[in-house]
Amino acid sequence: MATIPPALLARLVEHRRHHGVAPQIRPLAHTFAQQVLGLLFPHFASATASVETLGDELTALLETLGKLEHAIASTQQRMPAQVAERFLEALPAVHELLDDDARAIFEGDPAARSVDEVILTYPGFVAIAIYRVANVLHQVGVPLLPRLLTEYVHEKTGIDIHPGATIGRRFCIDHGTGIVIGETTVIGDDVKLYQGVTLGALTVEKSLANSKRHPTIEHDCVIYAGATILGGTTVVGHHTVIAGNAFVTRSAPPNSVVTRQSEVRPRRTGESDQQALEEFDFVI
Repeated sequence: MATIPPALLARLVEHRRHHGVAPQIRPLAHTFAQQVLGLLFPHFASATASVETLGDELTALLETLGKLEHAIASTQQRMPAQVAERFLEALPAVHELLDDDARAIFEGDPAARSVDEVILTYPGFVAIAIYRVANVLHQVGVPLLPRLLTEYVHEKTGIDIHPGATIGRRFCIDHGTGIVIGETTVIGDDVKLYQGVTLGALTVEKSLANSKRHPTIEHDCVIYAGATILGGTTVVGHHTVIAGNAFVTRSAPPNSVVTRQSEVRPRRTGESDQQALEEFDFVI
């Protein structure tokens, strides 16, 4: 058996004495994600799905949720009341939204041959589905679990959507790998994102945790691969197209086409990241 150096041993012992996270929390969250997908869409069911099995599937899902509540409560985080009841009450609306999302992805992608193909094979749909479930739990006020769910699908798909983001109806993600959608992002209806899009903060400071740090994308916008849109006051107006690799830190009016011109200038002494980025222009 290997010997742990005394200094490291002391640190590890102290850390474990104060460690309050139940070891089953992560696998339970993964199980919950798989169960809720299987309940809402039989495409993800681990066994033959039928009307007769719905009750058993729901029971298993709620048992996992109960275990997660207990595990999260053991970390000394305050749990909201009636989590299961409030979650179940929201599920019909989530299912309706996801049906619309799947249909919108199918109608927007010439390569898709059916809605079933979208549900079964498109990572963007899986990421949206888990986001919508996590968003409900985030709104209910459940700590930790929403992030565990979205990080689970992040690992599986490469798509990172914070559960606190606000996303409208008929949301499309095509390809999807590398997409990042920040916590205070607001996305309207009928928006389509391609791979590598970042909807992020202009600066990263802990003091801004409770402020709007991420952009607003109004309805009927298309954002092509590799585009980066930053800032809590940045608003992309409705029916706007953002070209691939565009770097946007200012608002764009409705019905615009935004491209990017390469621009290089010396950085001034003492200039903050935000000051440097705000001076860059985009082309409308």
